[in-house]
Amino acid sequence: MRERLASIARTRRFICVAGLPGTGKSLLIQQLAHLAAAGGRGVHLLQWDVARPAFEASDAGRRHPVVDGVTQPIVRKAVGLWARGAIVEWHRRQPETALLIAETPLVGNRLIELARVAEDDAEPLLGSPACRFVLPVPSVEVRRFIEAERERRAERPLHAREREDAPPAVLRALWTELQRVARELGIGTRDAAYAPDTYRRVYEAVLRRRSVETLAVDTVLPTQESSVYDFAVAPADVIPRPADADALVRRAEALYPDASALAREVERWWVV
Repeated sequence: MRERLASIARTRRFICVAGLPGTGKSLLIQQLAHLAAAGGRGVHLLQWDVARPAFEASDAGRRHPVVDGVTQPIVRKAVGLWARGAIVEWHRRQPETALLIAETPLVGNRLIELARVAEDDAEPLLGSPACRFVLPVPSVEVRRFIEAERERRAERPLHAREREDAPPAVLRALWTELQRVARELGIGTRDAAYAPDTYRRVYEAVLRRRSVETLAVDTVLPTQESSVYDFAVAPADVIPRPADADALVRRAEALYPDASALAREVERWWVV
């Protein structure tokens, strides 16, 4: 796998690491960043959990507070609108040798906008060979290990960011959500627990309009004594300016004056 990651880190301008929480996205992002930096590339990260707080803290965002740990649909939509513009702005400002790695959960309308085709300046970039979506698919054994690590790190985190990781109960709830989507897509599943093939097929269907590379993850890497949020060379974060975050929440409100209509759209996040 290291050779495949090294090739992706060397040859792409944009890498979007997709998938549910608890599938190894953060570790994959860390490894891609290390490989790219070792090759002399400047690395920037666009991450859902890093960008989102600016929207929630904005004047407009405070009208849509987090409920039981869940980000409101208006804020999710605003983050997605921002991300497409942020990619364009980053591309214009950064040298050709730079690399942007985006964390794209997609589930529940979390940056799903990057998977959808739209008539804007971001589309030629997202649809080009320079952009690759990477989908890590852990085996059942690796997924169990990740869940156990989430339990352990919740009590003894090695990095402040680990406090924001989805706990095992949320991981299981999101799997139930993915089962529903699988049935809607006609994939069909009776798996009560995580099933790699179902997971892969759902995300490949959602990303059918993008260039996707699936990585089977069947080996547990030794991360017990370190955090996936520790980087040998710290990448620069792509985050919104406070005024931009506020303006985009207001734009999302204008686009969706009917909150129930937006809620229905978010529930069908997988429709691209």
